[in-house]
Amino acid sequence: MDKEKIISSLKQGMSILWNFVRKYFLIFWRVLKRYWKRYQITKWIIAIVLFIMLISSIYLTIIAKTSHVKNLQSNLSRSTVIYDQSGKKAGKLYAQKGTYVSSNNISPNIRNAIIATEDRNFYHEHGFSVKGYARAILLALKNRILHDNQISSGGSTISQQLAKNTFLSQQQTLSRKFKELFISIEIENIYSKKQIITMYMNNSYFGNGVYGVQDASRKYFGMDAKDLPVQDAATLAGMLQNPSNNPIDHPEEAKARRNVVLALMGETGKIPENQVKLYQSKPMEVRDDLDDQNVYKYPYYFDAVIDEAINQYGLSEKQIMNDGYKIYTTLNQQQQQSFQSEFKDSSLFPGNGADGQKVQAASIAVNPKNGGVQAVVGGRGDTVFRGYNRATYMRRQPGSALKPISVYTPALENGFSYDSMLNNKLQSYGKNNYTPQNFSQTYSGKVPMFKAVAQSLNAPAVWTLNKIGVDKGYDSVQSFGLPVTKKDKNLSLALGGLTTGVSPQQMAGAYTAFANQGKLSHPFYITKIVDSTGKTIASHDTNTSQIISADTAREMTSMLIDVFKPGGTSASGKPSGYEVAGKTGTTEDDSSGDNRAVRDWWVIGYTPDVVVASWEGFDNANSDNHLEISSGSNSINTLFKNQMEDILPYTEQNQFKVKDAATRYAQKQQQQDESYLGDDDFSNNTVDGIKDKLGQVSQKASEVAHNLVDGVKSFLGQ
Repeated sequence: MDKEKIISSLKQGMSILWNFVRKYFLIFWRVLKRYWKRYQITKWIIAIVLFIMLISSIYLTIIAKTSHVKNLQSNLSRSTVIYDQSGKKAGKLYAQKGTYVSSNNISPNIRNAIIATEDRNFYHEHGFSVKGYARAILLALKNRILHDNQISSGGSTISQQLAKNTFLSQQQTLSRKFKELFISIEIENIYSKKQIITMYMNNSYFGNGVYGVQDASRKYFGMDAKDLPVQDAATLAGMLQNPSNNPIDHPEEAKARRNVVLALMGETGKIPENQVKLYQSKPMEVRDDLDDQNVYKYPYYFDAVIDEAINQYGLSEKQIMNDGYKIYTTLNQQQQQSFQSEFKDSSLFPGNGADGQKVQAASIAVNPKNGGVQAVVGGRGDTVFRGYNRATYMRRQPGSALKPISVYTPALENGFSYDSMLNNKLQSYGKNNYTPQNFSQTYSGKVPMFKAVAQSLNAPAVWTLNKIGVDKGYDSVQSFGLPVTKKDKNLSLALGGLTTGVSPQQMAGAYTAFANQGKLSHPFYITKIVDSTGKTIASHDTNTSQIISADTAREMTSMLIDVFKPGGTSASGKPSGYEVAGKTGTTEDDSSGDNRAVRDWWVIGYTPDVVVASWEGFDNANSDNHLEISSGSNSINTLFKNQMEDILPYTEQNQFKVKDAATRYAQKQQQQDESYLGDDDFSNNTVDGIKDKLGQVSQKASEVAHNLVDGVKSFLGQ
């Protein structure tokens, strides 16, 4: 009984609720109808929808018209080629591209298999399928309701697939689908069906990094695309939807898919239906005969070219790799090849760290006259596409390699000279008692500037920067194009202490000012870019700036030559038969507790024709992985010496217009001695003359001493 009462109460409640909802819904509906009619809301909705459609159509049309569809065939038929500084081909760049062949060199069997599988109405539609698009839109709406923003299946024609592969990303969003539609219509407006199917066959992906039917035919069947029989053509067509199911990786799946394609070819009349089973029964014979030539010959250089094209000229990686550009560069193939050979020679490098970590390195060669990068290697070991390039990306402390820039150049421009005497004492500076120490822990009291440079003494460098003012050193580093922050305004700047560090490319660029009479050149790779139609779309304007006087550059070069002379820090790095100038640099590895352990080791050297900056060190330096100052025959000096001996014979071999500072100093001293001994009463060329002069000096000194003693006695009243 209680149960029946409960049910009855529920029914009454539901009835009351329904009547309440119905009453107010009818009121709402009458009001809505009155206002809907009064304000013509239906017309407004139609107008808004039409406006949105108009704006969307205009937007999509602009995208289609600005996608450079007219260049599509020329882009696909050409690979991007890199040219060196002499205009010779140095290599090719391509990703989604293989060997492009004309329609006459593609078997009709391939075309028939693709059309039967991918787009049966290819010849009867204008770039899109109404039924296919309707299906795709319905699926998109369903997925949107289910909070899945992905298109589940295609509805794409061959023209749409070509548009997607060449102009758009592979992300299957609704907006991409509409862009694909408009671009495919533009493709149909410009090209014939024969041209479209030919471009599609040359641009399609067939697994194992292979693009295009020609390379796929060679890869899987060992023959050209024009010779491919029906069953093998069906295999290629079957791989388009799932390239991983290819005859090499998954032969059973590839064969099953091939037989499906053969059946479709029979249904569409591409082959006689009574021959379908015959073709399906044929074995799948795989033969890889693709000559996979390594056209990416200079990976670090080509990577840097791509980076510059993206960062300086606004191209995308996809455009660079696929649009058939001609990129002219400053590459010197001889220098690049020698760099790459040297980096493969383990005898030129220190041994591995305690944990087996390999000592890394980076080198770059720059033309000081214009900044053109002639060679670059950014690491040892295997390379990957657009991998880590230590010559350009890395930032490490330059150590003493910064001294010529932060200390001695501004000193020369503020009254010092190459033979000015500098304090070489152990002393402290400032409230923090900053106390720079020479590596040898010895101090001579005074030292001429050129010796302080050649021997890379720390105490005189800091003393000099303190003397001229840190601001002048800071401004000098900035003018040389090196990155500094306000935190770097302190005396440690003299020893290369920078907040962010520098790359070998930045250091090479800075040293161009010394090699180029005070004119700073900014490193670059690309001289011009020409698109597939022959139009120059980008070019480089050489930009040099006079940051120091030519006299200062010569004075610095004079001192930096001594770095490679006996007693200099890179005496063992001097290339045989050549005079070079430059500077070494090291940074201490504080974690090791060994004052001979270094984290970074630099050599930047130059002639009037080339600047080479080389760095060595561990990517992850620690107490177990560090370099030793006494690395000996396989130190960075050895690498640098080999590099310069390999490239200098092929340069113009211009000579410095100044002698090394040590020679100049010796000649100056000799002239002073000769002037002092050159009195008319004495012979400068006889021992007797010298003895007589010394006797007179001794006598004069004795007289001065006696007079001084007499004066003291008189003062004391004695």
